[in-house]
Amino acid sequence: MATSKLLVSTLRKSLTSPSPSSSFRRFSTAAAEAVAPASEPEDSLTIKGVKISARPLYLDMQATSPVDPRVLDAMLPYYLARYGNPHSRTHLYGWESDQAVETARSQVADLIGASPKEIVFTSGATESNNISVKGVYEQEGFDVTYLPVGNDGIVDLEKLKGSIRRDTGLVSVMAVNNEIALGKIPIDVDKWNVSLMSLSGHKIYGPKGSWEWGTACELAKKEMEYDDKRIGALQERLLNGVRAKLGGVVVNGSVERRYAGNLHLSFAYVEGESLLMGLKDVAVSSGSACTSASLEPSYVLRALGVDEDMAHTSIRFGIGRFTTEEEIDRAIELTVQQVEKLREMSPLYEMVKEGIDIKQIQWAQH
Repeated sequence: MATSKLLVSTLRKSLTSPSPSSSFRRFSTAAAEAVAPASEPEDSLTIKGVKISARPLYLDMQATSPVDPRVLDAMLPYYLARYGNPHSRTHLYGWESDQAVETARSQVADLIGASPKEIVFTSGATESNNISVKGVYEQEGFDVTYLPVGNDGIVDLEKLKGSIRRDTGLVSVMAVNNEIALGKIPIDVDKWNVSLMSLSGHKIYGPKGSWEWGTACELAKKEMEYDDKRIGALQERLLNGVRAKLGGVVVNGSVERRYAGNLHLSFAYVEGESLLMGLKDVAVSSGSACTSASLEPSYVLRALGVDEDMAHTSIRFGIGRFTTEEEIDRAIELTVQQVEKLREMSPLYEMVKEGIDIKQIQWAQH
């Protein structure tokens, strides 16, 4: 135990102590880069052919989140001293690990109003989804009914009720998406009458691929209200900051009924992939990390009724517990600069500025 605490102390000192080339403010994912000068330092790096002057500020919290240092504190003893297999029933090491797993099970259950016996740890969200959905009728086969959503991304409950048949065995819905909603909005599986739910620890400042995210759930329950207010304020700061300097910015989905940490914007007359490539100093995404390798517009945006041209101009900003105001301000500055640069290169934008309605243009076929 003393060894693990010493390691954590050393780690924190290395993170919080200023180095000759950068300054670091507490609870920031990339605060040094957020306020770094525009000139390129000598220690720039190139990854996948992209030259980056420093580590980008991180605004992709919907893809994954950093581990909370308090979660790391809880994890380290099980990597260094209490490393027994929880299924080893004949000695202390196994007993310690088994007790830790059961504690984590209780912490997860407490966050969502479930019984600890109902919590099953899997390798990840994909396995959980497959168990939940395919596991119900895989042997028998089934018909699937897909329901549309409104322009705000919300399912019409009356349409849902009307689509349930006598032989319906499973209704599957998402809250934000369940992986992201955990620890961000109140969840009560009993009140919601939920039979199965897929949850991900790495979306709530827990580890990737480990059972030890019970501590992350415990912290999320204590700090949910505070996180929501703080993240909401940062989202408002980001949106207002961008809109104060740019026109043609559209929020995708409901403005009122959304998780504050997820801000999905479309920028008219700008190609989304070009914007992403230009924002190499900001780690953002065009959509789900599971499908972002595809150049096709997000099926979620299509379901919202977003026009094809606007769907190709969208960027998702993910704000989290450790995002700072400095990072938000830097993201605003860089986003505005890049959008303005791309619009200056766009003949369509020039036509719009001249008052031409480009939707009325009859383009010649070749």
